[in-house]
Amino acid sequence: MVEGSASAATAPPPPFDPHGGEDDSGRRRRPTTGTVGSALVGAVVVAVLAGPWVERLLGLAAFEAWRTLLVAIVMQGVPFLILGTVVSAAIGAFIPARVFSKILPRNPVLAVPVAGAAGVVLPGCECASVPVAGSLMRRGVAPAAALTFLLAAPAVNPVVLVSTAIAFPGKPEMVAARFGASLVTSVVMGWLWIRWGREEWLRLPTGHAEHTPGAGRLEAFRRGLQHDFLQAGGFLVVGAMAAATFNVLVPPSVLETFSGSPWLGVLVAAALAVLLSVCSEADAFVASSFTGFSPTARLAFMVVGPMVDMKLIALQSGAFGRAFAVRFCAGTFVVAILCCVIVGVVFL
Repeated sequence: MVEGSASAATAPPPPFDPHGGEDDSGRRRRPTTGTVGSALVGAVVVAVLAGPWVERLLGLAAFEAWRTLLVAIVMQGVPFLILGTVVSAAIGAFIPARVFSKILPRNPVLAVPVAGAAGVVLPGCECASVPVAGSLMRRGVAPAAALTFLLAAPAVNPVVLVSTAIAFPGKPEMVAARFGASLVTSVVMGWLWIRWGREEWLRLPTGHAEHTPGAGRLEAFRRGLQHDFLQAGGFLVVGAMAAATFNVLVPPSVLETFSGSPWLGVLVAAALAVLLSVCSEADAFVASSFTGFSPTARLAFMVVGPMVDMKLIALQSGAFGRAFAVRFCAGTFVVAILCCVIVGVVFL
């Protein structure tokens, strides 16, 4: 009895359990998000096909605009979502966990900036970064490093920086400001998660690619791809619906009343980035059209959008749980605005 107690007391702590300590039976009883995702994706198809008929029947002119925006946002995000789910499934099926332990430093504090730098060389949209980050965590990567990559990859990759340079010709300082503010925000959020993040906030979905005994690698890849796409696709639709609703209900004249104030304009532009849910590869062109806003406000739109928007909030809620998404997205929003103000003073 004494020896058993002593060995239990000195035993190493259990590894990180992304399911919050649930047993296998509890996870089996949980409703599958793939079913919900399939229903939501089907709802978009119905909206596309039945939209003209509903508009004629009910005389709802606004429904046509809402339907068009919904389809545009979904179609904009789906290619990158497919890319992300393919990468996520490939990581789970083909890459051993020991590979990540060799690439990333064991110390999470040092792993965070390395993960942020990795986002520079890996083009991707915010829709793609969520399933990839989830797969990295399931493969043993420290949550702080995976979350840093989640924020950095869609914000500082070469595609986004080139599009920013094209949208703001002759203004290299805007490209530098976007790169600096986005990378600093990603790394700071990773370090903040190390300091104040709690494991019970973070829930990962069941990874079919990693938990299918006896399945070949190609079969594991197929199952992981199917699972991740249906889950993430459903929440992409939820976010797109919310963004389309805002675009239809809020007239542009409401926004113009706030653009004249430099500081209020920053907050309004950041809030617009959350609500409009523009893809990170295209948001610079939208920001350049905000001629009434200050350069810092336009910077806030470009930095906040790839890290916190309606579709991302929905995707993170589905992948990691609502408790995580609420805290992490709120923290990212505040840190991103602060970084934009500081960087804007220096560069703009």
